[in-house]
Amino acid sequence: MEAPNTAYRLFHVRRYDGATMALSAGARLGPYEVLAPIGAGGMGEVYRARDTRLNRDVAIKVLPEAFAKDPERLARFEREAQVLASLNHPHIAALHGLEESGSVRALVMEYVEGEDLAQRIARGAIPIDDVLPIARQIADALEAAHDVGVVHRDLKPANVKVRPDGTVKVLDFGLAKALDLQSSPLSGAALAADMSPTVFGGATVAGVILGTAAYMSPEQAAGRPVDRRADLWAFGVLMVEMLTGRQVFSGETITHVLASVLKTDPDWTTLPAGTPAPIRRLLRRCLEKDRKRRLDSAAAARLEIEEAIAGPSHETISMVVAPPAPGWRRALPWIAAVVVAMVAGSAAWLLKPSVPPAVVRLSIPLPAGQQLTRANQPALAISPDGRNVVYAAIQGEPAIQQLYLRALDSDESKPLAGTEGAFSPFFSPDGNMIGFFADGKLKKIAVTGGAAMTLADAPSPGGASWGRDGVLAVQLLQVGQKGLQRIAQDGSNVQPLTRIASGEFIQRWPSFLPGGDALLFVGSATGATWGGAHVAVEAVTGSEPSTSAAKILTKGTQPWYAPTGHLLYVQSGTLMAAPFDPGRQALTGDAVPVLENVMQFNTTGAAQYSLSATGTLVYLAGRVADVRSTLVWVSRDGREQPLPAVPQNYIFPRVSPDGRTLAVQIIDQEEQTWVYDVVGDRLRRLTFEGSVNNIPVWAPDGKRIAFSSNRTGVASNVFWTLADGSGGTERLTTSEHVNFPNSFSADGQLLAYVEVTPETGSDIWVLPMASRKPAPFLRAAHEETAPALSPDGRWMAYASNESGRREIFVVPYPGPGGKWQVSTDGGHEPRWNPRGGELFYRSGNRFMVMEVDTTSGFSTGKPRVLMEGPYLTSGGYPFYDVTADGQRFLMLKPVSQQTTMPTQIQVVLNFLEELKRVVPSR
Repeated sequence: MEAPNTAYRLFHVRRYDGATMALSAGARLGPYEVLAPIGAGGMGEVYRARDTRLNRDVAIKVLPEAFAKDPERLARFEREAQVLASLNHPHIAALHGLEESGSVRALVMEYVEGEDLAQRIARGAIPIDDVLPIARQIADALEAAHDVGVVHRDLKPANVKVRPDGTVKVLDFGLAKALDLQSSPLSGAALAADMSPTVFGGATVAGVILGTAAYMSPEQAAGRPVDRRADLWAFGVLMVEMLTGRQVFSGETITHVLASVLKTDPDWTTLPAGTPAPIRRLLRRCLEKDRKRRLDSAAAARLEIEEAIAGPSHETISMVVAPPAPGWRRALPWIAAVVVAMVAGSAAWLLKPSVPPAVVRLSIPLPAGQQLTRANQPALAISPDGRNVVYAAIQGEPAIQQLYLRALDSDESKPLAGTEGAFSPFFSPDGNMIGFFADGKLKKIAVTGGAAMTLADAPSPGGASWGRDGVLAVQLLQVGQKGLQRIAQDGSNVQPLTRIASGEFIQRWPSFLPGGDALLFVGSATGATWGGAHVAVEAVTGSEPSTSAAKILTKGTQPWYAPTGHLLYVQSGTLMAAPFDPGRQALTGDAVPVLENVMQFNTTGAAQYSLSATGTLVYLAGRVADVRSTLVWVSRDGREQPLPAVPQNYIFPRVSPDGRTLAVQIIDQEEQTWVYDVVGDRLRRLTFEGSVNNIPVWAPDGKRIAFSSNRTGVASNVFWTLADGSGGTERLTTSEHVNFPNSFSADGQLLAYVEVTPETGSDIWVLPMASRKPAPFLRAAHEETAPALSPDGRWMAYASNESGRREIFVVPYPGPGGKWQVSTDGGHEPRWNPRGGELFYRSGNRFMVMEVDTTSGFSTGKPRVLMEGPYLTSGGYPFYDVTADGQRFLMLKPVSQQTTMPTQIQVVLNFLEELKRVVPSR
């Protein structure tokens, strides 16, 4: 068929010259065993397969064979696929990776049970009560992808699956762009026979077509560039087809379908009579042919659908409390007072006794020039009586971060002097005091203002809860403590409250149950990511820390008990609720989502919500991306050479001895070690078993990589594996405590690592590789981390807080001998120059170097600043590495912190009524 006048050609990739390679049951692609074919689509053959390493089913999509013959296109696809693999959302089917076997290239994706919408629509129109929840989840998925710049480009019924439990999963996100296929054109007969597959075009003049004809936006059909508004068009088409059971744009051939998209309007009379007016308006806005007039936000679509779902029958009142006009300023406090009175019950005369209180939703904008703090810690809290909200915000020039108090019956936010740098606020049970963290300290201040009082040191806080008996449960992360501590409200009597359990590295986010005899908290096997953290409960009545904590949820963070008999927690940005018996300290039913789009920080486990005893919920809407960075070579004079690897949440970069390969940890919902080929610009996952495989360390011969892993299901221990991925994994340490490797001796005969225990915190151990019999090297009641053996093997550098803050020390190995504190203004992350003569370390954002002489004894020169820059630093184990010649450094340069923080606080009054309706307690 000839190219039409719009100057593009159509291509079909389902079958072309053996473009895809059929697989039979039992065939193997790496660790994946093919079970059965699922189907064929415009972007390849799809099979159900078994992941033999992780013991789970996956979907394997075999890509066109032409990929193997086009290295440039394959490299471009791999870069796109890395971005797609970073999408992590409950309504987006995950892309696990790219598998290669000979000439076969296959995508490994999440396998989703259930039927797709094409199958469902084929049976007829879907009832409106079923359509709206499905559409809301699709819009939520689009919103998440659009937030990180990913456009689907091929949204259609066949790419949306509904699991038996009603969960929606959108498939093939962004693959149309990633594949960028160029194939031979179809004949007119083929086009007439097959209307559904994805079509691709090789641009001759106007551009490239990517998508499926019946769901293409007008700009796609015309071969013009597309943006997220193309997805909103397809979303509108999809909703209309669900509601009507018939195709919106049709024709005898793809050319006729495209003409229909460009020229005809949907037949709006086919919509069911019961379609709510807001949904009709939403559909018309989605299907505007002029994309300048089209809805351009999936978030806006989601909100319209959520309001339609709530409906008048749910008695929800939505309000926006905007800054008042001058004439209304005196009236606003009175209006807000009425709202608060509704919450507290003092205005019960407004409601009939038999009618439950209305659920009222408010949006409170922050004053002009204020923005909620970007710290990855909680930014707000509500008082127990539901009358006051405290939040941490930044304002002014230069910007000052402090706490602000906002009464719900007032239109003003009052700054609290003495709270500069504050975050993570929380109220006392009577609501008269506010606790917070600032400047590495735990502090408190009266609601009425006055001087702030310091209660304790808190170098790396992880939340606090104020009990009714005047005792605080808090994560202070003091010497030797990875569990929670108790502290009196006057700052005295700091004692351990809980102990870390086997397989845990740290605990955070405590929350007392009623009566204060038991405590909810969150435990994690790692301190770097909390996506896989668990919620536990523990009795805290004794004077000694208990070791009988019961894990009640395997995945969740920021637990809170609601007086309706529900346990609240956040999972992947969704507020969940489950019936909970505080007496038995056990769940009595399944968890149910009650509120989506709650801001959550995966790197700390902090979630932005707070609930009062009277049932008022405050939260921040939106998502926050983890810190992403690029891998950068930095010379000694500060010149940068960025590596082309796609930005990721990288930590612990390590250079192979020959400098040609990097090992690096990538954080998503899990922590895994990856290997990056510097020459070939190729990133490959190295570890698969377990959710934590972190802190990689190269063996001196460059053949193996040691790392810490929780693959045994208990505490993370040290393992190693061949760097090329060709061999199995061998366990190097066997301990009930967490172990972290850090440094091999130059001859490879000794490994220095850290063991974390409840008694003494982080201690340095050594493992002779010949005998495999580990022995302690430095054990004390303070923290020793990041041990680094000198190139001659005679000295050990490490970081310790024995002086009250972290500094760098050097001791002889294997000892005995003296001890030298070589840093003078704080120090962490030590590394030797592999050629000897120098020791590097970090001090805040400064990269330090000092000359070292070990020829006769030990002596050093004065530390000096080698460079400063916006490079990530851990404060613990090195976030950088040094090349073998000591002339270049591998650093992590952030390219994005969080997305923009919101400038308004969401409030839900009478949220307990919503809980009782959605999740009946037992």
